[in-house]
Amino acid sequence: MKCGYALVVLLAICVVGWLSGTALAVSVPYLAALVFLGGLCYRVARWAIPPVPFRIPTTCGQQRSLSWIQHSRLGNPATGWWAAGRMVCEILFFRSLFRNTRAELNENKFVFGESKWLWLAALAFHWSLLIILLRHLRLFLLPVPGWVLSLQQVDGFFQIGVPELYLSDVIVTVALAYLLARRLRNPQVRFMSLFSDYFALLLLLAIAVTGVCMRYFYKVDTATVKQFALGLVTFSPSIPRQIGSLFYVHLALVSALAVYFPFSKLAHMGGVFLSPTRNLANNSRAKRHVNPWNYPVHTHTYAEWEEEFRDKLVAANLPIEAEHVATVSTD
Repeated sequence: MKCGYALVVLLAICVVGWLSGTALAVSVPYLAALVFLGGLCYRVARWAIPPVPFRIPTTCGQQRSLSWIQHSRLGNPATGWWAAGRMVCEILFFRSLFRNTRAELNENKFVFGESKWLWLAALAFHWSLLIILLRHLRLFLLPVPGWVLSLQQVDGFFQIGVPELYLSDVIVTVALAYLLARRLRNPQVRFMSLFSDYFALLLLLAIAVTGVCMRYFYKVDTATVKQFALGLVTFSPSIPRQIGSLFYVHLALVSALAVYFPFSKLAHMGGVFLSPTRNLANNSRAKRHVNPWNYPVHTHTYAEWEEEFRDKLVAANLPIEAEHVATVSTD
């Protein structure tokens, strides 16, 4: 049912984009960009403002304690440089997901297994999406940077068909289809999945499919699209003519993703850099960490309490530690 609700919302966005056409071609992208930038800045600021007084890194492996024991530099970094190295491995290669395991009940036995296909699909999706976004810069920049053209040539290295097939288009579509199928087929994952999980996958998959269709099947005029994109970034937008309804569906889906992005789990793109469980070094044994907002507080020690109630303690024939300590020191 959750997937069905997400599919209904997605179809409603497609219908709005199909029917609205040029009516929302100018206002919606600007509104979506404002919501995206404002919402993402707000989320990042909310994560960055709270202080982190103590070291709370998520670690695995031996900590650096004894010189003759090899410690895990990336799994349990003791310095800021190794913590930065772990962040690089996490952001670029999803190191923690690569080490992830799955558990399932098989023939009345609790079996642990690897989840490398999940890691591979997630890595392929994110890298392919990054390449696609960088390729789209050719629509917003004039002249087009040389490295964008080089990236485009590498992506279409196989030169299959006319226009040439981009490898990133195939990979991102297959990866998203696998991630969606995994949520639908795996009972444990399906039980834990929410509406937001299905909606994000379906929205990204719809954007990829409509983009592929515009390039390879229902072709649109690239020059017109570039003129429209340049008009948006230079704040002199012009409504494109005879560009096809599929382009407006694609534009509506991308705008919906931009609006939805800051308020969903997709915002981890900015939050991963601020995660104290990842970006902190585990040097608690080497350095004493004190809460930075602690202020001097007068404490009532036991010796002071004993001195205050000495008469009553003596009357009750209770031992007094201060006298015992003095006797021991004198002896």
